Amino acid sequence: MKNGYTLKNRRILLGVTGSIAAFKVAAWVSTMVQEGGLVSVMMTNSATRFVSSLTFAALTSDTVYSDMFGEGQGEAMAHIHLPRAADVLLIAPATAHTLARLAHGMADDLLSTAVLASSVPVIICPAMNSQMLENPATQRNMTMLKELGHHVVEPGSGMLACGEKGSGRLPEWDEVREELLAVFSEKDLTGQKVLISAGPTREPIDPARYLSNRSSGKMGYALARVARRRGAQVTLVSGPVRLAPPPGVRLINVLTAREMQEAVSAHAASSSIIIKAAAVADFRPKNSSSEKIKKSESGLSLELTVNPDILAGLGRDRKKHQILVGFAAESNNHKAEGLRKLKDKNVDLMVVNDILGEKTGFDVETNQVTLISREHIEQLPLMSKEETAGGILDKVASLLQ
Repeated sequence: MKNGYTLKNRRILLGVTGSIAAFKVAAWVSTMVQEGGLVSVMMTNSATRFVSSLTFAALTSDTVYSDMFGEGQGEAMAHIHLPRAADVLLIAPATAHTLARLAHGMADDLLSTAVLASSVPVIICPAMNSQMLENPATQRNMTMLKELGHHVVEPGSGMLACGEKGSGRLPEWDEVREELLAVFSEKDLTGQKVLISAGPTREPIDPARYLSNRSSGKMGYALARVARRRGAQVTLVSGPVRLAPPPGVRLINVLTAREMQEAVSAHAASSSIIIKAAAVADFRPKNSSSEKIKKSESGLSLELTVNPDILAGLGRDRKKHQILVGFAAESNNHKAEGLRKLKDKNVDLMVVNDILGEKTGFDVETNQVTLISREHIEQLPLMSKEETAGGILDKVASLLQ
């Protein structure tokens, strides 16, 4: 399977054009190199007016190419050998002028000629003034580039270098990195609508207190990122977490178990794959106080009531050919509990993880899960949560077949 979890050992050919946003891309290069990416840089003449080629040479420990007719070692046919040696061609920032030249097949400098000579995926990150971006000519050029098969990352919005506010900001690195990783991922979930729940729920006791659990949401968010990279249309229903929204994923924020049940139920029927990774509170206070409860020497008795079992409801009402995946966070009898829940909840796959493990419990970056299906039991090795998500989705893809 293609590795869609890291940029390590990926050969990235970066084309930098003449925009003030070029200084941001220097930081991207540093990040890619630290992750193990093998980065080569081309610069247009205009780009060198904003950032020195020495900056990128220092960051990559490699030659920076800019001259179409260079006579130095490796420069004479750079427009041919550079794209052939790359896994992906990333153009950032891409000015309005660059978009126009690429859309019309121009070949008047090193960068544009390299794009024409390239057979690898091309990712384009536009950056410009809002008026330039919204001009019909620019919009037409972006559409043409997409029709040519290039990946155009939509610009962000906010304060621009010109002092105005609006769209046209260079996309954020997290979004661009997701596009890069998507290039290196299998597309075996293309056309699938995936619904994922993640994070904890909070059940209010009073305005200051609530019942919850230690779930960070990292596993569910990793599943959403990896599923999207593999071509799925992803909806993520999330309890309260401290995680950035995954780029390209529809995010629905909820607070309580009943809110999560309502959101999941609203999207379940239209989903071909449902993965319930959220740690939903089993109980809630029977009566929630509208005012803060004061301390009392006589103590406090908190009466609880059972929350709805979202997974059981999904298993009961599931559609034909729908894949349903549940999670079981266990402290003992992992396989026995997983097998019991597989049957009781009517799911296709139960993912069991040990909440007592130092590297597999709550709020850590790694996980080691056991996959239990009707056919067999498989324990995945200790991996990052994104790699674990990939292993789970491998099994889901096999169930689809």
